[in-house]
Amino acid sequence: MTDFLHRRRAPAGYALAAVLLFALAPLLLSDFRLGQFARYLCIAIVAVGIALAWGRGGMLVLGQGLFFGVGGYAMAMHMKLADAGPGGLPDFMLLYGTADALPWWWEPFRSPAVALAAVLLLPMGLAAVIGWFVFRRRVRGAYFAILSQALAAAFAILLIGQQATTGGSNGLTDFQGFFGYSLLDPVNRRTVYFVIAATLLALMLLTRQIFHSRYGELLVAVRDAEERVRFLGYDPALVKLAAYVASAGMAGVAGALFVPAVGIISPALIGIVPSIQFVIGAAIGGRASVVGVVLGAIAVAWAQTVLSEEFPSAWTYFQGGLFVVVIAFLPGGIASLWQLATRRRARTEAVTAA
Repeated sequence: MTDFLHRRRAPAGYALAAVLLFALAPLLLSDFRLGQFARYLCIAIVAVGIALAWGRGGMLVLGQGLFFGVGGYAMAMHMKLADAGPGGLPDFMLLYGTADALPWWWEPFRSPAVALAAVLLLPMGLAAVIGWFVFRRRVRGAYFAILSQALAAAFAILLIGQQATTGGSNGLTDFQGFFGYSLLDPVNRRTVYFVIAATLLALMLLTRQIFHSRYGELLVAVRDAEERVRFLGYDPALVKLAAYVASAGMAGVAGALFVPAVGIISPALIGIVPSIQFVIGAAIGGRASVVGVVLGAIAVAWAQTVLSEEFPSAWTYFQGGLFVVVIAFLPGGIASLWQLATRRRARTEAVTAA
């Protein structure tokens, strides 16, 4: 009976999540709050990738803002070109007056197919190149975390310095349409929310399957005893590379969906601070649990919105303190509370029986 309930618990949980996301949230939330919730779900998608790379693979990815930004800018470039019309220039290029013709690397993004492919393939390809050199040289631990964070910072600085072609520190904003549908229409904005919610659930299910697959077990083995796995004939670099690339792909998809949901993408959203906030949400929720990282990411993003409005100067300290408390006293995050309660109840029953 216990095994039966355990097998049914996950499908029941995802069914409940679907009801909450597709029925209750649109019914109870206003259009403005639903738009905010869509932003939280985009952050949760990044957290799912962090659960795979960090929670399962032991790679502290402090630079997910890099891949989030690549996916976001790829989608934003297409939306800007679509708003400009055939042969037109994006409005910010006309405003700055520094570009007489569209840069050659913007031109392919006029095609919706190219934009959709770039959203996924550019972050994954970039992660593959980075991961190949990093994991082959057996860079890990704090060195890998610092390197990934430095790459996110370098990407943000690069974007700021290219104002004529990327919008500089202002980024890309003021989007009018999304694949032919007006973003000024509340119905279309709700459709964007539903797309984000469906993407989150699909990636949660996919990641859960990876966790319970043979590859997921091998990834845990590499995390816990990399040298033993190497002696058994496996290449730990390739095992970690696959998880790192998949995590980057999820971050790229999240960035692409973030653009129509929020209406902006800028260097301030993809640098060091956002990358750390992605990790904090995953850590608080429980980095080894798919559901835990999603709940943690949504809770931290919601708290940031609410508390930063009331205590704008103190929110950062609260966030840092919460992260320290969780790491020090609850390493498994909020998701481990159920396991701790179950173990305590089992010990109490054993003592009572004795």
